[in-house]
Amino acid sequence: MRTSDTFSGLVCTETGDEYDAAATGPSDADAPLDPTYDLDAVEWDAETLAERPFDTMWRYRELLPFSDPVTANEGATPLVAATALGDETGVGTLLIKDEGRNPTGTFLDRGFSLALTAAREADAEVVAHASPGNGAQSAASYAGLIDVRSYGFVPSRTPFPNKAMVNVHGGQMKVVGGRYPAALSALHEKLKSDWFTLQEFDNPYRHEGAKTIAYEVAERLDWSVPDWVVVPVATGELIYGVYKGFRDLAELGLVDDVPRLVAAQSIGCAPIATAWEADNDDHEAWNHPDTIVGELEIPDPAGGSLALRALRESDGLAVSVSDDDALESAVTAAQTAGVEVGPAGGVALAAIWDLADEFDADETVVAVNTESGTKNADILRSHLMGQGI
Repeated sequence: MRTSDTFSGLVCTETGDEYDAAATGPSDADAPLDPTYDLDAVEWDAETLAERPFDTMWRYRELLPFSDPVTANEGATPLVAATALGDETGVGTLLIKDEGRNPTGTFLDRGFSLALTAAREADAEVVAHASPGNGAQSAASYAGLIDVRSYGFVPSRTPFPNKAMVNVHGGQMKVVGGRYPAALSALHEKLKSDWFTLQEFDNPYRHEGAKTIAYEVAERLDWSVPDWVVVPVATGELIYGVYKGFRDLAELGLVDDVPRLVAAQSIGCAPIATAWEADNDDHEAWNHPDTIVGELEIPDPAGGSLALRALRESDGLAVSVSDDDALESAVTAAQTAGVEVGPAGGVALAAIWDLADEFDADETVVAVNTESGTKNADILRSHLMGQGI
Protein backbone atom coordinates (compact mmCIF):
# COMPACT_ATOMS: atom_id res chain seq x y z
CA MET A 1 0.00 0.00 0.00
CA ARG A 2 1.09 3.56 -0.70
CA THR A 3 1.06 5.03 2.78
CA SER A 4 2.08 8.40 4.15
CA ASP A 5 5.68 8.91 5.24
CA THR A 6 4.69 9.19 8.90
CA PHE A 7 2.46 6.10 8.98
CA SER A 8 4.02 3.30 11.04
CA GLY A 9 1.51 0.48 10.54
CA LEU A 10 -1.35 -1.22 12.33
CA VAL A 11 -1.27 -2.45 15.92
CA CYS A 12 -3.60 -4.57 18.02
CA THR A 13 -5.51 -2.38 20.47
CA GLU A 14 -5.14 -5.04 23.18
CA THR A 15 -1.60 -6.36 22.81
CA GLY A 16 0.23 -3.71 20.77
CA ASP A 17 1.38 -6.38 18.31
CA GLU A 18 2.15 -4.99 14.86
CA TYR A 19 0.29 -5.90 11.65
CA ASP A 20 0.74 -5.13 7.98
CA ALA A 21 -1.02 -2.08 6.58
CA ALA A 22 -3.16 -4.31 4.35
CA ALA A 23 -4.57 -6.34 7.25
CA THR A 24 -8.32 -6.44 7.85
CA GLY A 25 -10.48 -7.98 10.53
CA PRO A 26 -9.62 -8.38 14.20
CA SER A 27 -6.18 -9.17 15.53
CA ASP A 28 -5.10 -12.58 16.77
CA ALA A 29 -6.31 -11.38 20.18
CA ASP A 30 -9.76 -10.75 18.65
CA ALA A 31 -9.37 -6.99 19.08
CA PRO A 32 -9.61 -4.12 16.57
CA LEU A 33 -6.51 -2.92 14.75
CA ASP A 34 -5.43 0.71 15.00
CA PRO A 35 -3.21 2.82 12.71
CA THR A 36 -0.11 4.31 14.33
CA TYR A 37 2.30 7.08 13.31
CA ASP A 38 5.79 8.35 13.96
CA LEU A 39 4.77 11.47 15.86
CA ASP A 40 8.37 12.66 15.99
CA ALA A 41 8.23 13.04 12.22
CA VAL A 42 5.08 15.20 12.31
CA GLU A 43 6.28 18.78 12.09
CA TRP A 44 3.12 20.64 12.97
CA ASP A 45 2.64 23.95 14.65
CA ALA A 46 -0.20 26.45 14.60
CA GLU A 47 1.56 28.67 12.07
CA THR A 48 2.28 25.82 9.64
CA LEU A 49 -1.32 24.61 9.67
CA ALA A 50 -2.68 28.14 9.38
CA GLU A 51 -0.97 28.42 5.99
CA ARG A 52 -3.04 25.54 4.62
CA PRO A 53 -6.59 26.13 3.36
CA PHE A 54 -9.30 24.95 5.74
CA ASP A 55 -11.08 22.94 3.05
CA THR A 56 -10.84 19.19 3.73
CA MET A 57 -9.68 16.83 6.44
CA TRP A 58 -6.62 16.11 4.30
CA ARG A 59 -5.01 19.31 5.53
CA TYR A 60 -3.94 17.02 8.41
CA ARG A 61 -2.36 14.56 5.98
CA GLU A 62 0.68 13.78 8.15
CA LEU A 63 -1.59 12.01 10.64
CA LEU A 64 -3.60 10.13 8.04
CA PRO A 65 -2.43 6.82 6.61
CA PHE A 66 -2.49 7.35 2.84
CA SER A 67 -0.53 9.64 0.56
CA ASP A 68 -2.94 9.55 -2.40
CA PRO A 69 -6.47 9.57 -0.97
CA VAL A 70 -9.87 8.89 -2.46
CA THR A 71 -11.60 12.10 -1.48
CA ALA A 72 -14.73 14.14 -2.11
CA ASN A 73 -13.46 17.05 0.02
CA GLU A 74 -14.88 15.67 3.25
CA GLY A 75 -14.26 17.46 6.52
CA ALA A 76 -13.72 21.15 7.33
CA THR A 77 -17.24 21.30 8.76
CA PRO A 78 -18.35 24.33 10.79
CA LEU A 79 -18.42 24.76 14.53
CA VAL A 80 -21.68 26.62 15.09
CA ALA A 81 -22.58 28.63 18.18
CA ALA A 82 -25.84 27.48 19.77
CA THR A 83 -26.22 30.45 22.09
CA ALA A 84 -29.92 30.07 22.88
CA LEU A 85 -29.55 26.39 23.70
CA GLY A 86 -26.50 27.14 25.81
CA ASP A 87 -28.40 29.77 27.78
CA GLU A 88 -31.28 27.39 28.44
CA THR A 89 -29.01 24.61 29.67
CA GLY A 90 -26.75 26.90 31.68
CA VAL A 91 -23.69 26.05 29.60
CA GLY A 92 -21.21 28.89 29.22
CA THR A 93 -20.54 28.22 25.54
CA LEU A 94 -22.38 25.56 23.53
CA LEU A 95 -21.10 24.74 20.05
CA ILE A 96 -22.40 22.25 17.49
CA LYS A 97 -19.88 20.50 15.25
CA ASP A 98 -22.10 20.10 12.21
CA GLU A 99 -21.06 16.95 10.37
CA GLY A 100 -24.19 17.18 8.26
CA ARG A 101 -22.18 19.47 5.95
CA ASN A 102 -20.06 16.58 4.64
CA PRO A 103 -20.51 15.43 1.01
CA THR A 104 -23.24 12.85 1.74
CA GLY A 105 -24.42 14.55 4.92
CA THR A 106 -22.69 12.40 7.54
CA PHE A 107 -19.47 12.19 9.53
CA LEU A 108 -19.04 8.72 8.01
CA ASP A 109 -17.71 10.34 4.82
CA ARG A 110 -14.45 10.95 6.66
CA GLY A 111 -14.00 7.25 7.39
CA PHE A 112 -15.15 5.99 4.02
CA SER A 113 -12.63 8.23 2.29
CA LEU A 114 -9.97 6.19 4.08
CA ALA A 115 -11.71 2.82 3.81
CA LEU A 116 -12.13 3.15 0.02
CA THR A 117 -8.55 4.32 -0.34
CA ALA A 118 -7.51 1.11 1.41
CA ALA A 119 -9.76 -0.84 -0.95
CA ARG A 120 -8.17 0.78 -3.98
CA GLU A 121 -4.69 0.06 -2.65
CA ALA A 122 -5.71 -3.59 -2.16
CA ASP A 123 -6.94 -3.76 -5.80
CA ALA A 124 -10.42 -4.64 -4.58
CA GLU A 125 -13.10 -5.27 -7.18
CA VAL A 126 -16.04 -5.59 -4.76
CA VAL A 127 -16.57 -3.78 -1.46
CA ALA A 128 -19.34 -4.40 1.03
CA HIS A 129 -20.65 -3.78 4.51
CA ALA A 130 -23.85 -3.59 6.55
CA SER A 131 -25.19 -0.28 7.80
CA PRO A 132 -28.26 1.32 9.39
CA GLY A 133 -28.39 3.57 6.31
CA ASN A 134 -26.00 6.51 6.24
CA GLY A 135 -22.98 4.25 5.80
CA ALA A 136 -24.44 2.52 2.76
CA GLN A 137 -25.01 5.86 1.08
CA SER A 138 -21.55 7.16 1.94
CA ALA A 139 -19.78 3.97 0.89
CA ALA A 140 -21.60 3.90 -2.46
CA SER A 141 -20.50 7.46 -3.12
CA TYR A 142 -16.82 6.80 -2.43
CA ALA A 143 -16.88 3.45 -4.24
CA GLY A 144 -18.08 5.32 -7.31
CA LEU A 145 -14.94 7.44 -7.21
CA ILE A 146 -12.78 4.36 -7.79
CA ASP A 147 -15.26 2.45 -9.98
CA VAL A 148 -15.67 -0.66 -7.83
CA ARG A 149 -18.86 -2.59 -7.15
CA SER A 150 -20.36 -1.67 -3.81
CA TYR A 151 -22.90 -3.63 -1.79
CA GLY A 152 -24.72 -2.05 1.11
CA PHE A 153 -26.87 -4.32 3.30
CA VAL A 154 -29.44 -2.26 5.20
CA PRO A 155 -32.46 -3.05 7.39
CA SER A 156 -35.91 -2.41 5.97
CA ARG A 157 -36.42 0.55 8.33
CA THR A 158 -33.59 2.50 6.66
CA PRO A 159 -34.84 5.95 5.60
CA PHE A 160 -35.86 6.25 1.95
CA PRO A 161 -33.29 9.00 1.17
CA ASN A 162 -30.47 6.61 2.12
CA LYS A 163 -31.92 3.81 -0.01
CA ALA A 164 -32.45 6.09 -2.98
CA MET A 165 -29.00 7.64 -2.87
CA VAL A 166 -27.23 4.27 -2.66
CA ASN A 167 -28.60 3.53 -6.10
CA VAL A 168 -28.05 7.09 -7.36
CA HIS A 169 -24.35 6.72 -6.50
CA GLY A 170 -24.26 3.44 -8.44
CA GLY A 171 -24.19 1.09 -5.45
CA GLN A 172 -26.07 -2.15 -4.97
CA MET A 173 -28.54 -1.99 -2.09
CA LYS A 174 -29.74 -5.11 -0.33
CA VAL A 175 -32.71 -4.46 1.95
CA VAL A 176 -33.11 -7.02 4.73
CA GLY A 177 -36.21 -7.52 6.84
CA GLY A 178 -35.72 -6.77 10.52
CA ARG A 179 -33.18 -4.54 12.19
CA TYR A 180 -29.46 -3.90 11.83
CA PRO A 181 -28.25 -7.29 13.16
CA ALA A 182 -30.28 -9.00 10.44
CA ALA A 183 -28.56 -6.88 7.79
CA LEU A 184 -25.15 -7.75 9.22
CA SER A 185 -25.97 -11.47 9.22
CA ALA A 186 -27.28 -11.29 5.66
CA LEU A 187 -24.05 -9.69 4.48
CA HIS A 188 -22.06 -12.73 5.58
CA GLU A 189 -24.66 -15.31 4.59
CA LYS A 190 -25.85 -14.06 1.21
CA LEU A 191 -22.98 -12.23 -0.46
CA LYS A 192 -21.16 -14.97 -2.32
CA SER A 193 -18.57 -12.88 -4.15
CA ASP A 194 -15.15 -12.26 -2.69
CA TRP A 195 -15.35 -8.81 -1.15
CA PHE A 196 -13.20 -6.27 0.62
CA THR A 197 -14.70 -5.31 3.95
CA LEU A 198 -15.74 -1.76 4.74
CA GLN A 199 -17.21 -2.76 8.10
CA GLU A 200 -16.22 -0.57 11.02
CA PHE A 201 -13.16 -1.93 12.84
CA ASP A 202 -12.94 -4.91 10.42
CA ASN A 203 -11.64 -2.22 8.12
CA PRO A 204 -9.10 -0.62 10.45
CA TYR A 205 -9.19 2.82 8.84
CA ARG A 206 -12.73 4.11 9.27
CA HIS A 207 -12.26 5.49 12.77
CA GLU A 208 -9.16 7.35 11.58
CA GLY A 209 -11.41 9.68 9.65
CA ALA A 210 -13.38 10.49 12.79
CA LYS A 211 -10.29 11.69 14.62
CA THR A 212 -9.97 14.67 12.27
CA ILE A 213 -13.10 16.08 13.93
CA ALA A 214 -10.96 16.61 17.04
CA TYR A 215 -8.24 18.33 15.02
CA GLU A 216 -10.76 20.74 13.51
CA VAL A 217 -12.44 21.54 16.84
CA ALA A 218 -9.12 22.33 18.51
CA GLU A 219 -7.89 24.46 15.61
CA ARG A 220 -11.14 26.43 15.47
CA LEU A 221 -10.73 27.10 19.20
CA ASP A 222 -7.21 28.50 18.62
CA TRP A 223 -5.54 25.28 19.71
CA SER A 224 -7.39 24.92 22.95
CA VAL A 225 -9.81 22.14 23.77
CA PRO A 226 -13.40 22.42 24.96
CA ASP A 227 -14.16 21.25 28.46
CA TRP A 228 -16.57 18.61 27.16
CA VAL A 229 -17.36 16.91 23.85
CA VAL A 230 -20.70 15.10 23.65
CA VAL A 231 -20.79 12.33 21.05
CA PRO A 232 -23.70 10.17 19.84
CA VAL A 233 -22.48 6.58 20.13
CA ALA A 234 -23.41 3.70 17.83
CA THR A 235 -20.54 1.40 16.76
CA GLY A 236 -17.97 3.21 18.92
CA GLU A 237 -15.92 4.41 15.95
CA LEU A 238 -16.84 8.08 16.40
CA ILE A 239 -16.11 8.48 20.10
CA TYR A 240 -12.91 6.44 19.91
CA GLY A 241 -11.78 8.39 16.86
CA VAL A 242 -12.49 11.74 18.53
CA TYR A 243 -10.63 10.62 21.66
CA LYS A 244 -7.67 9.47 19.57
CA GLY A 245 -7.56 12.79 17.72
CA PHE A 246 -7.37 14.86 20.89
CA ARG A 247 -4.78 12.45 22.31
CA ASP A 248 -2.65 12.95 19.18
CA LEU A 249 -2.77 16.72 19.63
CA ALA A 250 -1.81 16.45 23.29
CA GLU A 251 1.16 14.20 22.47
CA LEU A 252 2.27 16.68 19.81
CA GLY A 253 2.06 19.52 22.33
CA LEU A 254 -0.54 21.45 20.33
CA VAL A 255 -3.09 21.26 23.16
CA ASP A 256 -2.69 20.83 26.90
CA ASP A 257 -5.15 18.02 27.54
CA VAL A 258 -7.95 15.81 26.25
CA PRO A 259 -11.49 17.09 26.89
CA ARG A 260 -13.96 15.07 28.91
CA LEU A 261 -16.03 12.94 26.55
CA VAL A 262 -19.70 12.04 26.92
CA ALA A 263 -21.14 8.98 25.20
CA ALA A 264 -24.79 9.71 24.39
CA GLN A 265 -27.17 6.88 23.52
CA SER A 266 -30.88 6.24 23.23
CA ILE A 267 -32.64 4.58 26.15
CA GLY A 268 -33.91 1.99 23.66
CA CYS A 269 -30.39 0.85 22.74
CA ALA A 270 -27.75 1.79 25.28
CA PRO A 271 -25.12 -0.96 25.62
CA ILE A 272 -22.26 1.49 26.18
CA ALA A 273 -24.10 3.67 28.70
CA THR A 274 -25.26 0.59 30.59
CA ALA A 275 -21.76 -0.85 30.72
CA TRP A 276 -20.43 2.49 31.94
CA GLU A 277 -22.97 2.69 34.73
CA ALA A 278 -22.00 -0.84 35.78
CA ASP A 279 -18.29 0.08 35.70
CA ASN A 280 -17.55 -2.66 33.16
CA ASP A 281 -14.63 -2.68 30.72
CA ASP A 282 -16.79 -4.10 27.95
CA HIS A 283 -20.46 -4.07 27.04
CA GLU A 284 -23.07 -6.78 26.76
CA ALA A 285 -25.18 -7.00 23.63
CA TRP A 286 -28.54 -5.26 23.90
CA ASN A 287 -31.25 -7.90 23.65
CA HIS A 288 -34.24 -5.89 22.41
CA PRO A 289 -33.16 -2.67 20.67
CA ASP A 290 -36.00 -0.24 20.08
CA THR A 291 -35.31 3.37 19.20
CA ILE A 292 -36.53 5.65 16.45
CA VAL A 293 -32.92 6.83 16.09
CA GLY A 294 -31.96 4.11 13.64
CA GLU A 295 -28.34 5.23 13.20
CA LEU A 296 -27.72 4.54 16.90
CA GLU A 297 -29.56 1.23 17.06
CA ILE A 298 -26.42 -0.91 17.19
CA PRO A 299 -27.03 -3.54 19.89
CA ASP A 300 -23.54 -5.08 19.84
CA PRO A 301 -21.05 -2.35 18.87
CA ALA A 302 -17.77 -3.60 17.46
CA GLY A 303 -15.92 -0.75 19.17
CA GLY A 304 -17.63 -1.07 22.53
CA SER A 305 -14.49 -1.71 24.55
CA LEU A 306 -12.67 1.14 22.78
CA ALA A 307 -15.57 3.52 23.46
CA LEU A 308 -15.42 2.64 27.15
CA ARG A 309 -11.65 3.09 27.12
CA ALA A 310 -12.11 6.57 25.65
CA LEU A 311 -14.51 7.45 28.46
CA ARG A 312 -12.21 6.15 31.18
CA GLU A 313 -9.08 7.83 29.86
CA SER A 314 -10.84 11.17 29.32
CA ASP A 315 -12.59 11.14 32.71
CA GLY A 316 -15.83 11.10 30.76
CA LEU A 317 -19.45 10.09 31.27
CA ALA A 318 -22.17 8.14 29.50
CA VAL A 319 -25.88 8.86 29.43
CA SER A 320 -28.99 7.57 27.68
CA VAL A 321 -31.93 9.77 26.68
CA SER A 322 -35.46 9.25 25.43
CA ASP A 323 -36.39 9.40 21.77
CA ASP A 324 -38.83 12.25 22.45
CA ASP A 325 -36.10 14.32 24.11
CA ALA A 326 -33.71 13.62 21.24
CA LEU A 327 -36.22 14.71 18.59
CA GLU A 328 -37.23 17.77 20.59
CA SER A 329 -33.59 18.79 20.93
CA ALA A 330 -33.00 18.35 17.20
CA VAL A 331 -36.01 20.51 16.36
CA THR A 332 -34.98 23.17 18.88
CA ALA A 333 -31.48 23.32 17.36
CA ALA A 334 -32.97 23.83 13.90
CA GLN A 335 -35.20 26.62 15.16
CA THR A 336 -32.67 28.45 17.34
CA ALA A 337 -29.21 27.69 15.93
CA GLY A 338 -29.96 27.26 12.24
CA VAL A 339 -28.44 23.77 12.17
CA GLU A 340 -30.39 20.91 10.60
CA VAL A 341 -29.63 18.39 13.31
CA GLY A 342 -30.53 14.75 12.74
CA PRO A 343 -32.04 12.49 15.41
CA ALA A 344 -28.59 11.17 16.38
CA GLY A 345 -27.32 14.71 16.89
CA GLY A 346 -30.48 15.32 18.89
CA VAL A 347 -29.38 12.54 21.24
CA ALA A 348 -26.15 14.46 21.93
CA LEU A 349 -28.04 17.69 22.60
CA ALA A 350 -30.58 15.94 24.84
CA ALA A 351 -27.66 14.50 26.81
CA ILE A 352 -26.48 18.05 27.49
CA TRP A 353 -29.89 18.84 28.99
CA ASP A 354 -29.69 15.72 31.17
CA LEU A 355 -26.17 16.53 32.33
CA ALA A 356 -26.68 20.27 32.83
CA ASP A 357 -25.73 20.00 36.51
CA GLU A 358 -22.34 18.56 35.52
CA PHE A 359 -21.31 21.65 33.55
CA ASP A 360 -19.92 24.81 35.10
CA ALA A 361 -21.28 28.15 33.91
CA ASP A 362 -17.98 29.13 32.27
CA GLU A 363 -17.34 25.83 30.45
CA THR A 364 -17.32 25.15 26.72
CA VAL A 365 -19.29 22.16 25.49
CA VAL A 366 -19.21 20.80 21.93
CA ALA A 367 -22.01 18.56 20.68
CA VAL A 368 -21.33 16.51 17.55
CA ASN A 369 -24.20 16.44 15.07
CA THR A 370 -23.43 13.34 13.05
CA GLU A 371 -25.89 13.72 10.17
CA SER A 372 -28.03 16.15 8.21
CA GLY A 373 -31.57 16.50 9.50
CA THR A 374 -32.84 16.22 5.93
CA LYS A 375 -32.11 12.49 6.00
CA ASN A 376 -34.86 12.05 8.60
CA ALA A 377 -37.06 15.05 7.90
CA ASP A 378 -40.18 12.86 8.10
CA ILE A 379 -39.32 11.75 11.63
CA LEU A 380 -38.66 15.30 12.79
CA ARG A 381 -41.87 16.53 11.15
CA SER A 382 -43.86 13.69 12.73
CA HIS A 383 -42.56 14.75 16.13
CA LEU A 384 -43.97 18.21 15.56
CA MET A 385 -47.27 16.81 14.33
CA GLY A 386 -47.51 14.79 17.54
CA GLN A 387 -47.47 18.12 19.35
CA GLY A 388 -50.24 19.48 17.16
CA ILE A 389 -47.90 21.66 15.12
